[in-house]
Order: sequence, then C-alpha cells, then structure tokens
Amino acid sequence: MNPDRAARLWEIFLHSLWPMLQGTLRYTLPLTIVSFALALPVALAVALAARSRRRTLRYPARFYVWIIRGTPVLVQLYLIFYGLPNVGIVLPAFPTVVLAFTIAEGAYGSEIVRSAIDSVPRGQWRAGYSLGMTGWQAFRRIVMPQAVRVSLPPLGNQFIGLLKTSSLAALVTLQDLFGVAKQIAATTFEPMLLYVSAGLYYLAISTVLAYGQRVLERRFRRYEL
Repeated sequence: MNPDRAARLWEIFLHSLWPMLQGTLRYTLPLTIVSFALALPVALAVALAARSRRRTLRYPARFYVWIIRGTPVLVQLYLIFYGLPNVGIVLPAFPTVVLAFTIAEGAYGSEIVRSAIDSVPRGQWRAGYSLGMTGWQAFRRIVMPQAVRVSLPPLGNQFIGLLKTSSLAALVTLQDLFGVAKQIAATTFEPMLLYVSAGLYYLAISTVLAYGQRVLERRFRRYEL
C-alpha cells in the first residue's frame, strides 16, 4: 500500500474513534438498554397470557407473537416511523425506535420466557402448594427463579442481538454508532475502513456483554436442582 494512503487511512481511523464512541454512548447503548428493559415485562406478560387457559388472553398473545416473528424488524420500524404520522401520531426518532424494538423483543422474549417456565417440572408447583403457597407465591418464589436461570443464556443472546439490531436506527435519522460510521464514510470515501471500525466497536461491546452474561449465569446456578 502507498505510504501516503496508509497514513491517510490511519488518520481517518483515529479521528473516527471519538465520534463513533459518542454515537455509541448517546444512542446505541441507550437504545439497547431501554428497549430491552421495556421488552422484559412485555415478554413476561405475553408468555403468561400465552400459557393461560383463557382464550381471550391466549389467542391475542399468540397472534401478537405470530405477527411480530413473521415480519422483519426493519418493516416494523418503518411502519411505526413513517406510518404513524399518516394517522396523526408523530413521535421523535428515539422513542419511535425504542417502541419498535420493544415490540419486537417482547415477542421474541416471550417465547424464551414461556419455554423456560414450561421447563420447570410440575412437581415444583406441587411442592409450593404443599407448603401452603398460593399459585402466585409458588410461581414467584419457586418457579420463576428456576425459569430465570434457564432463560438467561437465550435472553443474553437476545440482548446482544438487539445491540446489533440497533444499527437499524441509522436508517431513521439517528446518529448511532453505525449512523456515524456511515456519515464519515460518505465524507471520506473510505467505507471499508469505517465499517470495519464500526464492526470492531460492536465486537468489543458484545464481548463485554457476553462476559457479563456468564457472570450472571454463574450466580443463578444456585437455583439448580
């Protein structure tokens, strides 16, 4: 490689690190954390509704999961961002993306939570009843801790996946990590360098999250039978 070009690439790389870090701290991480935090209670509610004996709860929950799992997140994001203004609902970009991601992650997460609850042996419920617990008490004190332990690995993967999915926010004007990389690539005409740099950022954050996931899994092993 030409030394002048190598020096130019190195200079662009160094100057892009801080703007991409700003995009990460300002949008990428907040979008991921807020959306996932909101999606967890949605996932639990939908999972419980899907397991309910009441058709009025079970069927809407299953329909919601069917619709969301069967359509791309990008389509859902565009429907909310560009579709809602057509019916008089105008939201800023950040809450729009959070809403789209929460709806999507709530559906995917509900299947993880539902399967985790179903994996707990029925005898655990009966053990709670034999101790005089109500159904809710048995669920909260006995079943849920075990279900959390089972669901941690797939939910951790879901969280890391959401981090990468957050790059879609760049398509609706948010200058997140990927959005900043796109902007700098457009002005420097070095897309390969900038997209590799963005990929390294995502890889570094995902590595840290994966480590945190393993720490949580070890702590919840005390609930193993």
